Amino acid sequence: MGRVTERRKVIRIRDGAVSTRPDTLVAEEPLEIRLNGKPLAITMRTPGDDFALAAGFLVSEGVLAAASDLRNIVYCAGATADGSNTYNVVDVTTAPGVTVPDITLERNVYTTSSCGLCGKASLDAVRTTTRHPVADTPPLRVTPELLAELPDRLRAAQRVFDRTGGLHAAALFDEHGELLDVREDVGRHNAVDKLVGRALQSGNLPLSRTVLMVSGRASFELAQKAVMAGIPVLAAVSAPSSLAVDLAAETGMTLVGFLRGSSMNVYAGEERIALRAAAVRA
Repeated sequence: MGRVTERRKVIRIRDGAVSTRPDTLVAEEPLEIRLNGKPLAITMRTPGDDFALAAGFLVSEGVLAAASDLRNIVYCAGATADGSNTYNVVDVTTAPGVTVPDITLERNVYTTSSCGLCGKASLDAVRTTTRHPVADTPPLRVTPELLAELPDRLRAAQRVFDRTGGLHAAALFDEHGELLDVREDVGRHNAVDKLVGRALQSGNLPLSRTVLMVSGRASFELAQKAVMAGIPVLAAVSAPSSLAVDLAAETGMTLVGFLRGSSMNVYAGEERIALRAAAVRA
């Protein structure tokens, strides 16, 4: 696993018995993302898929929309005083002709949950910035039974979680429930960025016939990242935020929360859920 996990000594107490043993922990390190040589953002992440993480982050920022927008991504040598490469700094170079927006302003508007701006400004920013509006034609249709299977399929694909218990995960499924890709990270937003970045690098954006399954709650930030990638269905095992629901409703995305076993809540875009008419009650 390399830097994905690290070993630490712990004191284990079980039913009054005390022992010392090594424990496997998920690694967490900062990643600085530079754009065309200029510092842009720092995120705490689990090392691995760093180039995909940077690319996915820039999709969510409205900078990249297709593989042709990306010239290259490299680790920055000499990132420390002694000139060594920590592999914690990446520089993304856009292709000639790609317009780079005022990213600092945009991120303050719609990515930072603590920015203090009103929800309406956040919704407007996502709607006007995305180059992949949710547009699955013909409309994607999934059954509650298929959705109910996705958390177990996601959990079964989490290799590092089995060793550490300390990672979030995000997975892409097709409309038939087949697993397309899964990424893990200490931050759930990073896991989604890694998925989206890999899709961009493979030329698969927009992800217009996919379901995004996340292991935690559905925050506005995760909903925003799904919308920016053109994903029509976002499902989460925990609760959504009010602004995430508003964003899903505004952009036409289906949002499912509290997906546990055969139970789930559909907060927006219910037209994509193949419900039996007789089972729907007010």
